[in-house]
Amino acid sequence: MTNTSFPVGFILLGFSEWPQMEKFLFWIVAIFYIMIIFGNLTIIVLSCVDPHLYTPMYFFLSNLSFLELCFTTTTQPQMLLNLWGPEKTITYTGCVIQLCVFLCLGATEGVLLVVMAFDRYVAVCQPLRYMIIMNPPLCWKLAIMAWLSGLMESLIQSPLTLQLSFCAHHRVDDFLCEVPALIRLACEDTSSSERQMTISAILFTILPVGLILTSYGYIAQAVGKIKSEEGRQKAIATCSSHLLVVFMFYGTVAMVYTDPKNNFASKNAKFFTFFYTVVTPFLNPLIYTLRNKEVKQALQRLLKKWDRQ
Repeated sequence: MTNTSFPVGFILLGFSEWPQMEKFLFWIVAIFYIMIIFGNLTIIVLSCVDPHLYTPMYFFLSNLSFLELCFTTTTQPQMLLNLWGPEKTITYTGCVIQLCVFLCLGATEGVLLVVMAFDRYVAVCQPLRYMIIMNPPLCWKLAIMAWLSGLMESLIQSPLTLQLSFCAHHRVDDFLCEVPALIRLACEDTSSSERQMTISAILFTILPVGLILTSYGYIAQAVGKIKSEEGRQKAIATCSSHLLVVFMFYGTVAMVYTDPKNNFASKNAKFFTFFYTVVTPFLNPLIYTLRNKEVKQALQRLLKKWDRQ
């Protein structure tokens, strides 16, 4: 049965078929959420207060950290509520807000990762002209472009999804209101929405991955020509951190968004959703801090400064 009126709300099923797992996942998500907040706030604070980190790389990294804070706050509090008790509903307004913000932030992250790859390309392939090319006005323009791209994606994709006629049971087989899950809930022909989402997936996942891999192809050639072992290791360390984040983010998102109704995506969507909404944001600050000597040194300087005070 189809409900053509606006629904009062939706039921987010999540892992309700495995109730024993829900309490365990609640504590995992709660701990991860606290660490995500702490880790990303640390990166933002260090990028703002330490003059050694006043570079384009850390400007974009602090943008990514702020984005991750917004991204997880959009999804994880609702996820924690649903995992804790039997009440798994979300209001229609809450679902709309979550969908729009989630789409905007997800698409923004996709573009921002491309911008960060371009930054690494210039740093490794044009080191003497790096600060001239990546000047502050250009950095701000690239960051604003990433955020505007995400906003445009949300303004286009959200109305197309919300105008679908949803089945009367309103049970969403997911943790949150995202496009693939709502398309699977629709009781009508969704081919046009699926095509639109596939186009968006190509623009914000497949195309960015192609651009990033192209950048790293040139970076690999440049690294091979670096004679200094220390310089080579530094270039590899900063670039490998970014590449690891890229594969974690795009790999799972592409599985869900490229073709939402195929068997594999339908059966495993919630596991992929859990990965890119909980695990990836948790690992990102760890990857960028534990593998980055400059960030660790900046943290040590800040802690010593606080001790002296």
